[in-house]
Amino acid sequence: MGRRLYWASFALTPIVLLAEYVFHVNGTVLFMLAAVALTPLAFLIGEATENLAEHTGEGIGGFLNASFGNAPELIIGVLAIGDGLPNVVRGTIAGSVIGTALIVFGVAIAYGGGGKVNRQSLGRQIGVMAIAVCLFLIPSIPGWSGDADRHSLYLLTLPVAAVLLILYVATTTRNLRQHRASFQAAPSDKAWSLRAAVTALTVATVATAFVSEALVGSITEFGERLGLSQFFVAAVIVALVGNAAEHGGAIVTAHRGHAGLAAEISISSSSQVAVFVAPVIALLSGLVGRGLPLAFRPVEIAAMGGAAIAVALVILDGRAKRWEGGMLILGYAVVVVAFWIAGER
Repeated sequence: MGRRLYWASFALTPIVLLAEYVFHVNGTVLFMLAAVALTPLAFLIGEATENLAEHTGEGIGGFLNASFGNAPELIIGVLAIGDGLPNVVRGTIAGSVIGTALIVFGVAIAYGGGGKVNRQSLGRQIGVMAIAVCLFLIPSIPGWSGDADRHSLYLLTLPVAAVLLILYVATTTRNLRQHRASFQAAPSDKAWSLRAAVTALTVATVATAFVSEALVGSITEFGERLGLSQFFVAAVIVALVGNAAEHGGAIVTAHRGHAGLAAEISISSSSQVAVFVAPVIALLSGLVGRGLPLAFRPVEIAAMGGAAIAVALVILDGRAKRWEGGMLILGYAVVVVAFWIAGER
């Protein structure tokens, strides 16, 4: 019965599209429909990734989940730039980096009970994320005074974006080679075929992108009705919903005893937003609208750097413990309060 309801819930995706493009329902209703519709899609991505990991290993499986899961964020960022919403894009980037590192990883190990994690692989990814935060300071510090969207800051952003992409390619290639060399186990008899897992991931990701677009289009009206700032809505609500795939994937796999894969999903996603999604959006912004400087406020820089340090401490001994997950969740709650106090730029 539960399985039937799970598959039936995918009918929410076409309902959301009809509500947006045919019936043009109000923003609050559309937001709630889209948020609910993302849940089964997230769990499908998690289930498909777990089966894919049977063929590829945890490291590559986590990388693929992060890649598929971050596709909606990339689409949302480009669309928001085209709509002239740079603060929303920066808020979503910062919120995604922080949210996947703290709340996704924290909930996954707190709910799943923790377990052994690959300290070397995760440590490398956290190091890359920390480097990205340091590079963000180049356009950010001048942006703390004056217009944060001025063209001179975008010119400072371009070499930063190029360095981040080179760093992303180098570290991703090394991680994939390491995991491919160490993975020797054969998939279990119950695992989906490789083709079925990849197909499910692709379809679920495309559907997630469309539903996420509908949600972002309605989230401004939703936030106004709740009296929330545009930055808070972007950094907390949009970032959390946009990372629904990572939430579902990490929590499902951790609950099933795969703490290593859950860690790879969440930390890979966080690192990938910082060194791939952010620079790609910045580079594309010059083509779809006004160039986007990666100029973050001090509260955003501090929160991203603090998230990297917190996760580094958790994986230091090669094991993630349930109480450490609780501390990461608490840390995220502190960030949410800080973002609420910070308000608009």
